[in-house]
Amino acid sequence: MVTQAKISAILFDCDGVLVDSEALGLDDSVTFLREHGFDWSAADLVREFTGYRDDVFRTILENAYLDIHGKKPTSALFEGLVEARRRLKDQLQMVPGADRAVNFVRDQGYALAVASSSKQIYLDRKLNHTGLTPFFEPHIYSAEGLKHGKPAPDIFLHAARSISKPAEDCLVLEDSVQGVKAGLAAGMRVWGFCGGGHCFEGHAERLENAGAHQVIDNFEEFVLAIKDLEAS
Repeated sequence: MVTQAKISAILFDCDGVLVDSEALGLDDSVTFLREHGFDWSAADLVREFTGYRDDVFRTILENAYLDIHGKKPTSALFEGLVEARRRLKDQLQMVPGADRAVNFVRDQGYALAVASSSKQIYLDRKLNHTGLTPFFEPHIYSAEGLKHGKPAPDIFLHAARSISKPAEDCLVLEDSVQGVKAGLAAGMRVWGFCGGGHCFEGHAERLENAGAHQVIDNFEEFVLAIKDLEAS
């Protein structure tokens, strides 16, 4: 159970929170998957798969292909989908207002970290590309080498230990159901975030239903919510 401890650290997911990567390449991904027999829409991809580590998503994708075609896919399926998602990687932008909001909470004295399902090489690349790395380094953590990815709490507990903060003192900002569940499992306060371009209709409700303590629409609202938190 989450206690009402004083929040002293904020753990940010990366994709869909700090950088608008979840929306990038969605149409290309849908086209690629339709060419391989899938009928998933962009909203389906966001709803069902956002927040998972690559190994988990790969297993889900391969099992779905098996259901459709009656045989296992080759490695080219997952690799081709990854290529489709990353075709527009040079167009990646930060989520609007992320830099100002992160700078604000850093100036307020909060300890900050990134806790992401992305592989470390891609995580570093995205934060460097958008200029966000200096706000967080060296506390930029990937779930890549941990035993379990989200919705298990491993990445958030790892990040909290790395910045020497107890879990109950940490606030998680997450855009995915899997991430919300992971933060709650870690015993942290969790805010859902809907500021990314991938947040289709019903996204906020899904985060609420997953247990988010509140849902934030954008970074301006995030800053106001932090000010309210400090005043409480």
